[in-house]
Amino acid sequence: MLALTPLPIFDDNYIWVLHDDRHALAVDPGLAAPLERFLAGRGLQLAALLVTHHHHDHTGGLAGLVAARPGLPVYGPARVAGVNRPLTGGETVTALGRDFDVLAVPGHTLDHLAYHAAPWLFCGDTLFAAGCGRLFEGTPAQMHASLSRLAALPGDTLVCCTHEYTLSNLKFARAVEPGNADLRERETVEQARRARGLPTLPSSMALERATNPYLRCAEPGVIGAARHHGAIDDTGEEVLAAIRRWKDTF
Repeated sequence: MLALTPLPIFDDNYIWVLHDDRHALAVDPGLAAPLERFLAGRGLQLAALLVTHHHHDHTGGLAGLVAARPGLPVYGPARVAGVNRPLTGGETVTALGRDFDVLAVPGHTLDHLAYHAAPWLFCGDTLFAAGCGRLFEGTPAQMHASLSRLAALPGDTLVCCTHEYTLSNLKFARAVEPGNADLRERETVEQARRARGLPTLPSSMALERATNPYLRCAEPGVIGAARHHGAIDDTGEEVLAAIRRWKDTF
């Protein structure tokens, strides 16, 4: 039986740690020391690392973790320093006895990857709870295609993104779809969690499909909001582009 732990680092990042009582898999280790303390406190051996993209808050701990463990498998995009098992999407990674499908999800970065082994989806900065990542390298068309691919996963998929942005994302989502009752209910639930010092993650794909505006680009309310903020047509990529630009200055 595998347990999942969101390990907080920086102001709003999580290192995701999947583990049994002996071994652990960690995703996007932006810092080494908190993960080392977690492993030592539970007597866990680090079996592998998964990296979604090259940004430092996801990779800063790689050098220290690998230096202490020569030969440790580090999976991720080839341009990430420290990756020794380069991936591009379409592969399968086996760790802790589970097979993870590697998904190419460009948008936030061009070589962004996600890892899926039911019920877990480790999606980095592509899909957030009630949001999506900024388009630093990719195009709206790429991000729309990537999010559509993730949205097609089963509803009980656990969405393990890497930032605690949920409340701010929900505030924006309410501006996009003020009449969405599911959004109002979710905001109440997540505010209560944060008030108790609890993470809002993981989310579920069913919840994201009901409340995440970037997965709802075909909904009339989202299209209308996008048109009001500069969309020139009703295609998914144009709607996403308009609401993502709006969010960048919200």
